[in-house]
Order: sequence, then structure tokens, then C-alpha cells
Amino acid sequence: SINNYGFPKITKLNLEKMDDAMVQRLENISRSFAALTERLGDPDVINDPKLLRQVMSERSKSEEIVGAFDEYQTCIGDYDGAKELFQESAGDEDMREMAREEMKDLEPKIENLMSRIQILMLPTDPNDDRNVMLEIRAGTGGSEANIFAGDLLDVYRKYCQANGWQATLIDTNTGDDGGYKSVTMDVKGDKVYSKLKWEAGVHRVQRVPATESQGRVHTSTATVAVMPECDEVDVKVDMKDIEMSTMRSGGAGGQNVNKVETAVDLFHKPSGIRIKCTQERSQLKNKELAMKMLMARLYDIENEKREIEERAQRGSQIGTGGRSEKIRTYNWKDSRVSDHRLKQNFPLSQFLSSDIGPMIEAMIAMDQEEKLKVAME
Repeated sequence: SINNYGFPKITKLNLEKMDDAMVQRLENISRSFAALTERLGDPDVINDPKLLRQVMSERSKSEEIVGAFDEYQTCIGDYDGAKELFQESAGDEDMREMAREEMKDLEPKIENLMSRIQILMLPTDPNDDRNVMLEIRAGTGGSEANIFAGDLLDVYRKYCQANGWQATLIDTNTGDDGGYKSVTMDVKGDKVYSKLKWEAGVHRVQRVPATESQGRVHTSTATVAVMPECDEVDVKVDMKDIEMSTMRSGGAGGQNVNKVETAVDLFHKPSGIRIKCTQERSQLKNKELAMKMLMARLYDIENEKREIEERAQRGSQIGTGGRSEKIRTYNWKDSRVSDHRLKQNFPLSQFLSSDIGPMIEAMIAMDQEEKLKVAME
């Protein structure tokens, strides 16, 4: 029996092959990949950095599928050869045994490759390749919530570093006793959104604050928003809807910062979003940054609606996709992190050492599993 992705439903030692339509789709992808590879040698492409990035990005999207399909075809060719040898060696038991062993070795490889191709062919999130703005806001819990927001920032900065991503603080509002009331980080790199999007939501911490003399456990929260980078094509902003005023920045940064009105206060009337930018040393750069942050927030609002609809349609078990959803609890007393979407616990030490990869990978696997179930129906 074939599911609607053109694959046989895999059972042990079932070597029904992909249907012709599926093979044709994969062959078309392979041809496109070969054409894009050829374009990388074209001087017109080499001499145009923007076009070169575009071609490389398009090519990288299908590289893994093409590699898996090539391997699948090689294994199928070897399997068919061994099967033929087995049928032709009627009187030679040693030869038949050798062919049988080869077929036995190849069967699980072929099944695994088909499963892998099946996952690679699932529809992907159109934002997965984008850079992000990651915003952390302290929630309930006063100064302890600010300190926890700072702890989350440390974890994400180290995780970005481990992935070879570039992380830059673009907006900070520090707490009185340390940490942050809010902080925004610009993260650039390979497939940033595909991983960091699973961190969006409410994070809750249960621990004894440093300022607590009675040793009582406090519960505090911080909200993480992961906003895909966007441009004017994705979001239309009418300048008539914007009120913008300037002011002096204050704080460190040289005399210019305190004498000249470099800081920008932007208010978007339809959404009620207000953004204050003081990071840059020039008013123009702060205006550009404020507009960039506004577009990311507006795009994220639309993106959140789309995610909630999609997950509701497939009866998702991994949460609603809403930004106010509680996703994790960090319990210091029990040295445990509980992910409420996975219904799974992880060691707190793993999180504190910024090793959040396994949690993110588990979320990706669960999401793929759900999409596969929908594809099988």
C-alpha cells in the first residue's frame, strides 16, 4: 500500500519501491540541483554576490534530498543485482548465500533511506532559513524575573556561538538588581529560525532568589519571542501610521550621545507597538533599527496567526504556537527542566551549560512525526 507521498508504508523486509510519480519528482529535484551546481561556475553569478548567495541558498535546500536519493538509487541497484545473482545461482549454494546476505544487509539501509527521504520531502516552514530577532522580556517575579531573563540571554548567546551564528545585542533595558527587563538580540546564520523558533513562549523558573533570606522558593517568568527577519516585501508599513520623535540617549557612549538627539521613539498607531532605540550613535541608524524591529514584530503577529491555524488543523500535540503559551519550567531544587510540549524532563545542568540542542532536536522530531501522520492519512 502506498501513502499519498508516493512511498510504500514501510514494514519489515517490505521492499516495494517508491511509485513512479515520486521517483520522477526526485529526479526533477536532482536535475534542478545539477543545474544550480553548474551555475556556481558561471562568471556572471560569481561576480554578483547577491545572485551567488541566492543560487547557493536555492542549491542548499535540495542538497540533502539529492544526496539521500542518490544513495537510495545505488542501494536499489545493488539490491537488484544481488537478487539477480541469487536467481541465477540455482546450483551454487555458496553464491546464493552470498547474494542472500547482501540483500539482507541492504534491506534496512533502503528502508532507512526511504524514511529519511520521506521526512526531507515534508513541507517546510517558509521562514526556516531566515535570521531572527530574539526578544526576552521579564514577566512576573520582579527583580528575580529580570535576573532569569539575563540567564536565558546567556544560554542563547552561548548556543548561537556553538552553532557559528552571529549574535548582536540591539536593544537592552537593564534591571535595577541585574539582569534585564527586556533585551533584543539580532541573530544571523544558517537556518537560525528553524531551531530558535522552538524557544518562543513563556519560560517559568522556580528557585530561591539570591535576595531571599528565608530560603523560600519563588516562581518567576520570562517570555521569549523569536521573530523572523523580514523586509518591505513581507510587511507593508504606511509611514502615515507612524509617530516618531527623537531625544537624547544619555548613558555611556561619548559626549555626542548626550548632546545630540540620537535616540528614537517610534509608535505604530494601528498595532499600538512602541519601540525606543538608543543603541546606535546616529539618529538615522536608530531610525533604521526601529523600523527593522517594527517590521519584525508585525511580521511575527501574522506568523503567529498562521502557526496557530496550521497546528489547530492538524490537531497538534506540540502546543498552539501562541506566544503566551507556557513551554518550560526550570526547577532548581530538583535540578530539572520540564518541557511541557514534549512532556519530557532534561537535566538543569544541560540547560545551564547552553546544551539546548537535544531539546530543540526533540521538538523538530515531534513536529516531523505529526506532519508524517497527516501525510499518511
